[in-house]
Amino acid sequence: MGDAVVVVEDRPASRFELLVDGEAAGFASYRRNKSAISFLHTEVDERFEGRGFGSVLVRGALDAARAEGAAVLPFCPFVRRYISRHHEYLDLVPVDQRARFELPEGNLT
Repeated sequence: MGDAVVVVEDRPASRFELLVDGEAAGFASYRRNKSAISFLHTEVDERFEGRGFGSVLVRGALDAARAEGAAVLPFCPFVRRYISRHHEYLDLVPVDQRARFELPEGNLT
């Protein structure tokens, strides 16, 4: 990639933001409750598409959820696909919610 890439949380806006060289390149919007983060929509600016930045954004957001001990509900199809392909994040989705998102019930790491 070569770019300075960072994922930051903007809690007042209820989203994680992807910054590339200090420029807003994408976001993952969410809704929070006491114990879970429901990811609703992920978007990468067309100028940054096709370079893997969507995955960088989602990975950063999921890492932040893990760090604070929050469960994840992947309503956003992109986040759901990412988790289905990266089973190391499957444990963030509560077992009793996985079927709802068509995710495997067991840990496959």
